[in-house]
Amino acid sequence: MDLSYGNLALKLTIGFIFMVIQINLFGKSNIAPNSAIDQLQNYVLGGIVGGMIYNSSITTFQFTLVLLIWTLIVFVAKFLSNHNIFFRRIIIGSPKMIVKNGRIDVDLALKNGLSASDLSFKLRQSGVTDISNVKRAVFEQNGQLTIIMKDEANIKYPIVLDGKINYDELEMIDRDESWVEGKLKEQGLEASEIYLANYINGKVIAYKY
Repeated sequence: MDLSYGNLALKLTIGFIFMVIQINLFGKSNIAPNSAIDQLQNYVLGGIVGGMIYNSSITTFQFTLVLLIWTLIVFVAKFLSNHNIFFRRIIIGSPKMIVKNGRIDVDLALKNGLSASDLSFKLRQSGVTDISNVKRAVFEQNGQLTIIMKDEANIKYPIVLDGKINYDELEMIDRDESWVEGKLKEQGLEASEIYLANYINGKVIAYKY
């Protein structure tokens, strides 16, 4: 059966509605993806809409059902990544310190698919010409490189994110969970109460829910 213009318009409308729903339900991060799950969400959603609307063998009901299933999968993945450290590392990944005090961790760079030419390009993009002046360069989950120079002041370390202790950051600054809990206790706080807490020049600046 040929695909009618009415059926095509209906599928396009449903696809548009689901795109709007996902953007508003999961936040605006998928517009400017900052993790692998945001990229995947966009790719698959675009593939579903683009690949199914012209297929006359797929009914509008089936098309809607597939979009519902994908929205549910993304919701569960984001929920798990926001509430469980283990799943967060699996689904989103964790930042990796590629450069520390001017020294490159070559094995870690290669393990994360970052070649020497890629690293050099990212450093040049940030205006870094002498790697010995880099205090640390962190390879983020979205493939970007966050660079902190040795002479940079007021460096912020996010030690608590979304009510969870940021163990990846603690590992980078050689601290542990008990240290964070002690710092928070000084202010009468617990990690579960905090939306974001930064460690800046020996002080913890916390923002509660």
